[in-house]
Amino acid sequence: MKFKIERARKYWLQILVFMLAPLLAAQTNTGELRLRVTDQTGAAVKTAVKISSEANQYRTNLSTNDDGRLTVQHMPFGVYQIQIEQEGLAEITKNVEIHSSLPIDLTLALKLQPVKEVVNVNAKAALINPELAGSVSQISESEIQNRLTALPGRSLQDLINTQPGWLYEGNAVLHPRGSEYQTQFVVDGIPLTDNRSPSFGPELGAEEVQSLSIYTAGIPAEYGRKMGGVVELNSQRDPQSGFHGDAVFSGGSFASAGAYAQGQYAWKHSTLGASASGSMTDHYLNPVVPQNYSNTGTLGDFSVQSETELRPNDRLNLSVRHEIARYDIPNEFVQQSAGQRQTADNIETMGIVSYEHIFSSRVVADFRGMVRDNGHDFDSNQNSTPIEVFQNNGFREGYFKGTVVADKKSQEWKFGIESDNTFLRENFRYNITDASQFDPNTPLKFSFGGTRPQLEQSAFAQDLLRWGNWTINLGLRWDHYQLLLNRQAAQPRIAVARYFPRSDFGLHFAYDRVFQTPDFENILLSSSAAVMSLDPTDFLRLPVQPSRGNYYEAGLTKGFAGKMRLDANYFRRLVSNYADDDQIQNTSVSFPIAFRKSVIYGGEAKLEVPDWRHFSGTLSYSYMVGNAWFPVTGGLFLGADANNALSNTSGHFPVSQDQRNTIRGRLRYQILPRFWTALGAQYNSGLPFEFDGDPQTVLAEYGPHVLDRLNFEQGRIKPAFLVNASIGGEIYKSDHASMRIQADGQNLTNLLDLIDFGGLFSGNAIGPSRSFTLRLTANF
Repeated sequence: MKFKIERARKYWLQILVFMLAPLLAAQTNTGELRLRVTDQTGAAVKTAVKISSEANQYRTNLSTNDDGRLTVQHMPFGVYQIQIEQEGLAEITKNVEIHSSLPIDLTLALKLQPVKEVVNVNAKAALINPELAGSVSQISESEIQNRLTALPGRSLQDLINTQPGWLYEGNAVLHPRGSEYQTQFVVDGIPLTDNRSPSFGPELGAEEVQSLSIYTAGIPAEYGRKMGGVVELNSQRDPQSGFHGDAVFSGGSFASAGAYAQGQYAWKHSTLGASASGSMTDHYLNPVVPQNYSNTGTLGDFSVQSETELRPNDRLNLSVRHEIARYDIPNEFVQQSAGQRQTADNIETMGIVSYEHIFSSRVVADFRGMVRDNGHDFDSNQNSTPIEVFQNNGFREGYFKGTVVADKKSQEWKFGIESDNTFLRENFRYNITDASQFDPNTPLKFSFGGTRPQLEQSAFAQDLLRWGNWTINLGLRWDHYQLLLNRQAAQPRIAVARYFPRSDFGLHFAYDRVFQTPDFENILLSSSAAVMSLDPTDFLRLPVQPSRGNYYEAGLTKGFAGKMRLDANYFRRLVSNYADDDQIQNTSVSFPIAFRKSVIYGGEAKLEVPDWRHFSGTLSYSYMVGNAWFPVTGGLFLGADANNALSNTSGHFPVSQDQRNTIRGRLRYQILPRFWTALGAQYNSGLPFEFDGDPQTVLAEYGPHVLDRLNFEQGRIKPAFLVNASIGGEIYKSDHASMRIQADGQNLTNLLDLIDFGGLFSGNAIGPSRSFTLRLTANF
């Protein structure tokens, strides 16, 4: 074993050396526009440029440089409208289609005519992207700017949770379509497959994000390993000559306060930027009782980025980020009265080096790489009850990806390889302080330490075809996974869409074969022989197999008079070795487990109004049914859990994310050109729960307010209806700067928002009570 680890470390170092060569970091399924603006003599014109896409909810105002040039990067595929208004020159409005990773070169010549000139413009802005092979949720920059202000640590998760098919369980852990810990964040082209919720990883702040693309079906073959949902984040800003930036200040209930600032300076062919943020709150995690005991959190991060255009066809990017989060673990009544204090921290440092080379107008290659170090600590004081827990986990990761894109008119090919090498380290120990809460055979002390590499390699090929009103995306991916097990799988993917222009209507179908690797949180501990000492008489330990599944989706998109869009989907997910999680001995230390299979199906609908007579907004509905089947096929089980796992060889049960009905809506009204107000609401029909005790036990341990939110007959949390409201506006604007202010009120009815209920020390989660926040944003 020692030889294997040393050999893996040597292999990792070789990858690090290789990655010091130029590599690329860019959002994957996006394109680039290279615009040049001249007058009728061919001389360069420095002017403002408006770029918009109704289908992608994309709007931005940029300027050409002294050479009349403007490069716009990270544009999600779709049709964009370019508008140029220059005093003394005719206005130009032109539609441009971005459907490839290859840059589009466009030259626009302004004429000395006092009348408006319209060049290649559609009769109306399209709300539907006719060449999108499947359903992709887009969250635009304006939606990000006008979002509800979130508590520190979860601004991005709150934003994603507004989309149909996504819901919270526990401490802002996202669950797309019933998947457990299977969300993948792709940050500027780099996939992060570890858990990024507040209790596991440092925050990815919404202030840093320019746009989001979210996949739950029709997932491109270049993505794998974590396939419940894929979230593409673009944090890179388009370079504008000179110094530009923004600052955000927020504060409100629960003693929450935050500050964020970023600046970017661009000159000639180079751009240098930096950002920093800090925040604090008395409501970091979701508490287990309404009193919100011991729940403070402090966060901070700093990053530096640079971009250099070495030659017109070569671009180099570098970035470094350091993040830290320190927080308390919330107490329940018994723990608080005993004086318990448990604390945790997450610290991460990440470096990205990147390079892109354009061989021709038809072929582009990019290479991207990342190294990072992530650490998670958990400590307990001597008053902790019924157990003191200590943990020092972490990993070091080296990631590399190379792709080649070739465009041939109506067809685009993409080929790529990936290598991800993660070196896990785990250190865990406990001391039981109240033996009455445990089985008599449970040892009073336990410790474990271990290290091991997780090695993953992948290759993929995609073919995007456009034939008239048909769009077809064909893909094939191969993954190899090696940690406790050595497994590999091929995964075909297909997405087909047909657009009907006359009725502004589209149909789509997607099939995804997926291979999902287990979550690695405490996987070495739960799979070690040492844990047998915790309960040698009632004990079951099985290696956690990767999940394999078939995802199906069929849906439609319909535009109404260019003012409203309806998206509706039906999905069905069939998964073997369904991934879930469990906990060690009434602690908050979780580890992966698996069941024989799961069947998850449902429907989603979203009605969106971008802008109609001063109104804009969305209304969505999700229906989901999820069940998992015995027997267990992976994980650690002790005591009664082991007996239940061995005895239950058939039958099924609802998965913990089985919330049947979810409704979300938000309506925004533009009161004045600079001021707006909004009203939102959310209805949750309630998650299932299991509890060994009776209502009197709940009353004694958690109080009457928690008991009142439980339906013991149905085994579900009672429905919740939450209301929020906002008002905001632009309080200052000039040619070089602007300032916005926004006030938010959430859970205005002050309902006890019981998200999860799982019994003593094992998963209660209560959302924030009525709260108010104020956010001030300055751009320059």
